[in-house]
Amino acid sequence: MNSTPIYLHQAGICCALGNTIKEVDHALFSQNITSPLRSSDDYSPGKPIPLGRVKDIPDVAIGGENTRNNRILAQAVLPMRQEIEALIKRLGSHRIGIIIGTSTSGIAECEDDMQVNENGFYLSDDYHYRNQELAASSRFLAHWLGIDGPCWSVSSACTSGGKALASAARLLKTGMCDAVIAGGVDSLCRMTVNGFDALAVTTQNHCNPFSANRDGVNLGEGAAVFIVSREHAKVRLAGYGETSDAHHISSPDPEGKGAEAAIRKALHNANLQAADIDYINLHGTATLQNDLMEGTAIHRVFNNDVPCSSTKPLTGHTLAAAGAIEAAFCWLTVQREDKQLPPHLWDGIKDSKIPGLTGLGCPGLAPAKAVMSNSFAFGGNNLSLIMTRECHE
Repeated sequence: MNSTPIYLHQAGICCALGNTIKEVDHALFSQNITSPLRSSDDYSPGKPIPLGRVKDIPDVAIGGENTRNNRILAQAVLPMRQEIEALIKRLGSHRIGIIIGTSTSGIAECEDDMQVNENGFYLSDDYHYRNQELAASSRFLAHWLGIDGPCWSVSSACTSGGKALASAARLLKTGMCDAVIAGGVDSLCRMTVNGFDALAVTTQNHCNPFSANRDGVNLGEGAAVFIVSREHAKVRLAGYGETSDAHHISSPDPEGKGAEAAIRKALHNANLQAADIDYINLHGTATLQNDLMEGTAIHRVFNNDVPCSSTKPLTGHTLAAAGAIEAAFCWLTVQREDKQLPPHLWDGIKDSKIPGLTGLGCPGLAPAKAVMSNSFAFGGNNLSLIMTRECHE
């Protein structure tokens, strides 16, 4: 195992909680936080459902790449432009990589460009396939920032944004790059909303993770990105674990064996024990199968006493962006000097079928020094990240 330490420098974020890291930090740890999700039938005509939507994103156009997905990504990166430009000047654009996780890319615009009239189906003059390519977001960001290093997209459904960080760490350990801009982005579109509805896992209520009364997921959109490098920073990406159990195309392994293996791999990679983890950001989608599986896996590794929460009620499930957004929440958490942790918004009635998880929504005993973020995806794809607070050198 390559022991080269990897650090997470500046983070950028855009989600339903806010459009900058400062806005999100203020909202996430507010004493009176409420869910910003609002019901809408914009993507599901006649069936309003709560959605986590971003607001006031800039109109950034690079050639034909002016999609909502790219505008959300640009908003997340915008406050980091000055630091990135300084990196380019110091390191050279060819020594900086781009890795972005996404699953929707520019599908929303392509949906609008697909028309039907009395003569049948046709594509509008504005349609271009490049907007819906999975590479579109990473390609856009490389062009927009003027970066010439390795550039690719990760598309593994709900683990994509988190896997981009793990991929960045591996890229840095090879020595091919000196810094990587890594994270995830996804935007709402009719295909996503109706696809999840077809799976019968959405709810018209606000999602209720790990509750006996949970009845489905809320969807959202957003982006989060990090500057990742080998240079020392306040937060270290201490460990990551990835597995694929391939149990089912959309349902998780009910026993959570792949999820448990990813968690244990992350602990091993970080050279930590379960007792060292001060907080877990749970995947916590509020679907019947996912919460049961995750709770079972967490119980086997941690028993009952680790503080934990699902932040999906604050953002909606942002799919490929979720792992990166929740990593940003953990990045903020591990730098705090108080005991406050991201909240767990629910009705407080825990499902008795889910073992353990007595730490749901509990405050920390001390400021968190080691935190974990879990993401689990279609196809049995599992990811666990660990971040630790570092001392200045």
